Amino acid sequence: MSVPRSVALERTLYTLTAPVLAAAPNLFADSPVNTVVQLAGAAGVGGWVLAYKSDETGAGRKALRWSPLVFAAAVDIAARHTIGWGPWCMDGLLAAGWAAAGLLVMPFSRHTRRRHRPALAAPAPAPQLQLAPEPSLAQPDDGADAFTRQVRWLWEARGLPGRTIVITATPHEGMPNDLSLLLRASEAGRPISGLTPEAVAAAFGVEVADVRIEEVVRQYGREGGPGWKEVHVTPDMNERRRKAPTTHEWWADRIGATGGPVPGSQFVKKVRDQERKVTHYIAQVPDELGEPRVNQHSLAAALKTKYDEGRLFVTVDGNQVLVSLWDSSPLAQVFPATRELLTPDKDGRWVTGYLGNGQPARNRVYTDRGAAHGLFVAPSGGGKTQLMGLHVAADALFGAVVMLATEAPDEKTAALGKHTARYGVGALYMIRLLRVLVALMEIRGEMPWEDGEVHEWDPTRPGCPYRMLSTYLDEFLSAARNGDYGAEIMDLAELVSVKGRKYGVGLKVAGQSIYVQDGFTQLLCENLRENCIPVVLKVAPKKVTEMFKALGIPSEYIPDPLPRSFSPAEKGRIERVMGGEPEPPSDSNTGGAGWIIESKQPDVLRTLFMDFKAGIDGYFPDAVATLTDHEIRELEARDLWFDWTEPPRPGEFGPEPDDEDGDDDAPKKGGDKRRGGGGKSATRRDAVTSPRQALEAIKNLSRA
Repeated sequence: MSVPRSVALERTLYTLTAPVLAAAPNLFADSPVNTVVQLAGAAGVGGWVLAYKSDETGAGRKALRWSPLVFAAAVDIAARHTIGWGPWCMDGLLAAGWAAAGLLVMPFSRHTRRRHRPALAAPAPAPQLQLAPEPSLAQPDDGADAFTRQVRWLWEARGLPGRTIVITATPHEGMPNDLSLLLRASEAGRPISGLTPEAVAAAFGVEVADVRIEEVVRQYGREGGPGWKEVHVTPDMNERRRKAPTTHEWWADRIGATGGPVPGSQFVKKVRDQERKVTHYIAQVPDELGEPRVNQHSLAAALKTKYDEGRLFVTVDGNQVLVSLWDSSPLAQVFPATRELLTPDKDGRWVTGYLGNGQPARNRVYTDRGAAHGLFVAPSGGGKTQLMGLHVAADALFGAVVMLATEAPDEKTAALGKHTARYGVGALYMIRLLRVLVALMEIRGEMPWEDGEVHEWDPTRPGCPYRMLSTYLDEFLSAARNGDYGAEIMDLAELVSVKGRKYGVGLKVAGQSIYVQDGFTQLLCENLRENCIPVVLKVAPKKVTEMFKALGIPSEYIPDPLPRSFSPAEKGRIERVMGGEPEPPSDSNTGGAGWIIESKQPDVLRTLFMDFKAGIDGYFPDAVATLTDHEIRELEARDLWFDWTEPPRPGEFGPEPDDEDGDDDAPKKGGDKRRGGGGKSATRRDAVTSPRQALEAIKNLSRA
């Protein structure tokens, strides 16, 4: 077998170089030959290092290629450091060994190729026509970037989950483990049906919650539909989202998620009112979901509060939701009443208190239908007299004539009575006042205005000859159940509630209940409700539903009961139990808190606080408004204007009983009008249908 020319040349070079390598260090210690040999050895060591660090195959072959230079430098260094030629002519033996190794290894000629060249005598194999390798379906030759090719190798190694192939893979900036995949069914024209988040999560070794599969919409230049899917694998983003979510992410995960407090809602913005110490969250739901559905108890838990703390309030406006979270309950705050707040504006509106969302809650002294009526419902200690005082002051500041009657004496109502045209106590006083109201409806119906015509009362129309009259009946139900006067009190109140507004006569009824079974007729309740803005305070939880149903509130708008206290519970109960210490007294601070019903949906409010102890004169005008002289003369002519605290006058409530008859069963002082009594009461109520008929009935009784 012939030897290749490169091999023969290399062997010759090794043979000639060996004597020089051995002699140069011994004969010429400072010869440049030594320097050249050592530099060549250093280059060989560098070649070894590069071969070791290289990712390509053939590192051993590269090391052999550089080995003669490294060994030559080693022989040269050994020869320089031995005495003479060394023991047993060691320098010559090393040089000879180097030459022999080179002759056998021959790195430069034989290791520059993977295979030796075939022998010259060997016949050349006949060329074979080979088929080009078929491209892999999972690895198409489409010029994809390196990241996409790596993901394709991984996807193929995992068995092509869902029988899909990777079209593109996009890494997420700043998230080393997050990426998005555009997948297509491996079989053209077939839908992707077996791809699941579990399969994708297993392929990438992440949690199922870190995988999101989306539909692909057809775009210009790219197909879409059921044969395509877009997959987002986001373990890093989800980890960051769990530890430090943005407000949008927190809302989407905790509030707007399916089964959340406001399902389907999308966060819009967050507003912090530092001055009022409240944070507002604004969100909205898509139009196709309709009106937002809010679970306030779950929402309170998500906002790390309790529903009964009174810090959370929700306002729904169309498809938008306003969530107001106060640092401390606004219903536990004190909002002092001022003359400015109580003074009605040009529309007759004035501030009654403040809603849970911080808006002022306003009531009216008149409406577009005429004088406003009033309905105040609250149990004992609920703030009813305080609320009534606010209304009395607002009416007085408007310039109205105010009259007040209460069934039982009270310190606060007595203080209010000093600022009214008339004030008295008892059912007798109340029935006399109601008779005057009915008479005034007839008198005012005949009083000409400046234009000489008679009109219904309208505060916006000039030329009215009389003032608005606002009448307050406190503890009305107690008076309406009075055995002597109750039936007529209820009848007259119904009559005033129907027609009084047209003559500037407003009827304000205050009591602890508006239930029909408690004596409050449905007609009176409906008339007052339609012509006023009712306020309900501190209702017992079991009575909330019945109370608002009686007021005509739809069941879907009936509110939840208010908490027993708006003060947060003191911490440390476990320590107190362990130490045998008593619990601190609960702070019953819900007086003046309740609902105002201006529309079909009640709103929570806290009424203004009128400080009776400090004096209430500053809330009222200096002069007390009274009826006109004409009205008083007409009332006197009807024998209705006198001191209403007097005992019953002879014939005032029907004919006096005949002493000779001695009929003990005869009703006294109008007792024949007892509610639910005999047929006389029913007949009289059916006959009285107008103010004139009522006055005629009163005159007939007086003349009898």
